[in-house]
Amino acid sequence: MNQEDYNVLRDEANAEPRRYSQWDSHGQFREEAAARREAAAREHQEPEEVLAPVDTRSSSSSSTSSTSSASQTLEQIRTQPQSVAGTTAASIISRHPTERDPEAIRRIETHRSQQQHTVGKTLTEGGRTITRRLTSRKEKPMPKMGADKQYPPLLPEQEEYVVEYDGPDDPLHAQNWKMSRKLYIGAILAFDALAATMGSSIFSPGIGQVSMHFGVIMEVGTLGTSLFVFGYAFGPLCWAPMSELYGRRLPLVIAAFGFSIFSIAVAVGKDLQTVLICRFFAGIFGSCPLAVVAAVFADMFDNRLRGLAVAVFSATVFMGPLLAPFIGGFITESYLGWRWTEYISAIMGFTAFGLIAVFLPETYPPVVLISKAEELRRRTKNWGIHAKQEEIEVDFKELIVKNVSRPMRILFTEPIVLLITLYMSFIYGILYLFLTAYALVFQGVYGWTSGVSGLAYFGMLTGEIIAFIYVVLDNPRYARKLAANNNIPVPEWRLPISMAGAGGLFWFGWSGYTGKVHWIVPVLSGIFTGFGIFSIFLSLLNYIVDAYLMFAASALAANTFMRSLFGGIFPLFATYMFDGMGIEWASTLLGCVALLLVPMPILFYLYGKKIRMKSKFAPAPDIEQDKRRDEESRGAADLSSDGTPTREKEEDKI
Repeated sequence: MNQEDYNVLRDEANAEPRRYSQWDSHGQFREEAAARREAAAREHQEPEEVLAPVDTRSSSSSSTSSTSSASQTLEQIRTQPQSVAGTTAASIISRHPTERDPEAIRRIETHRSQQQHTVGKTLTEGGRTITRRLTSRKEKPMPKMGADKQYPPLLPEQEEYVVEYDGPDDPLHAQNWKMSRKLYIGAILAFDALAATMGSSIFSPGIGQVSMHFGVIMEVGTLGTSLFVFGYAFGPLCWAPMSELYGRRLPLVIAAFGFSIFSIAVAVGKDLQTVLICRFFAGIFGSCPLAVVAAVFADMFDNRLRGLAVAVFSATVFMGPLLAPFIGGFITESYLGWRWTEYISAIMGFTAFGLIAVFLPETYPPVVLISKAEELRRRTKNWGIHAKQEEIEVDFKELIVKNVSRPMRILFTEPIVLLITLYMSFIYGILYLFLTAYALVFQGVYGWTSGVSGLAYFGMLTGEIIAFIYVVLDNPRYARKLAANNNIPVPEWRLPISMAGAGGLFWFGWSGYTGKVHWIVPVLSGIFTGFGIFSIFLSLLNYIVDAYLMFAASALAANTFMRSLFGGIFPLFATYMFDGMGIEWASTLLGCVALLLVPMPILFYLYGKKIRMKSKFAPAPDIEQDKRRDEESRGAADLSSDGTPTREKEEDKI
């Protein structure tokens, strides 16, 4: 285990001991942590130089203290006995009334763990968190206080000045808000996500007019859609760390405004390069809801409702690209022309901007505490009071590691992430490929107009709605299994719904290539295609989260990057493939590739535990404990109270 991964696990263990005991049931991390502490104690040497004070905010009020106190080093404080100087992270957790209760730790998700996973650079040694960089020979000399002032003394215990949540029911925490408030916030965020995703495909019905207007071939005009989706790949590299540094609200406000501005720039563009470049930047700003909205739902909902909330968000994300074509089609056919498709996107974007700026409160727990600390500083005049989030120092190297290096390392070294990402990327590419395929079938074969052909996407929309209803109805059963397992998620429970076939792709191609079959037949094929796309995407997304826990953000970052590339590339070759191979054989090729991927979730359902045992990032499951639990469940399910097997208990077996 390298130092970086060790630090992440250590911080997670200090912040959430209950969760820590779940993924370290065999004590491997405890042993490594003890060995590293002993090695650090043996190799410790006193530094030769005086180090910087820990916190100048509170120490500046004590400038009249003696010089001898100022010369005391941080290392000396860290190495004093625990009863005299610093306390370990474990003792801090046991000392604070908010954190004594393990349920409070699970319920609150305080800034102690979340702050460690941001892009800020912190130093944590000996259980004491220090965010001011130590003076070294490579750094410039520490500046003087000025006006002949001596360095103020160090704080006796920095943790005493860190604000916390006031118990598990603190009304400041988003999970304790009223459900009505959560629902209207969710509606605002759903509209924001809908505006961004509709912007990705509302341009596609006007590709023909754009190509004719600028005198280019259709494939060049298709870049307007592809570059927007490419923006989805690169945008989260900015928005995700910003949301962890400055909260969820700020990036959402900036992104909604930027998306609207660049949509207007596309609408008024005088040349093709302006249109394409602005579409790319509109995609970068439009990617913010995809990267941040799910995190807002995670801030507001606990484990019981979080999956349902994410399902609602995912439904919105997939409905946007399918709703936009018929709207854009009718606008393009009217006297308004293709430019008004972008004006519509801008209007929706500015509406989302206004709703977010006025009605959306901050939900990220570490940033919420900053406001609390600011009020306490103002009213108590104690400059040392602060939130953990305020200790962060932005470090470019750590930003690159956490948002680029680690996701790519997980993608190419973890077979679970690699294979699932390929599967999800393929179905995401199919979604955007059908923006071209449906136009070829219903406009080219059936002779429909651009607006009317967009109505054919309601078949896929119906399939996605059916899949969403299934997820909602299945959620109570999953919640019961989770409660019976001491709220420890088993990732493989997410996979059964993803074991869908590829019948919709074959149906679409072989029923729509001649025009002799009634148009309702290829439209109905979209029900199966939409059901498969949504159910596969949602179940595999939840599987990654449950399988990688504290590294789930990095795994999802790699997943988002790869699938966005597929979503942008597939439309570029769609026309050549369907024209060259024919609609029926091109659909057959896609269906065969989908069939080859169908066994993947089955493989992980059967052997996922063993694969995760060999992973460097996924918490190793306790196989022996699982076997005992399976045996107990099997024995309890053999006979019901009247001596006959129960169907319900058989279904609840793992």
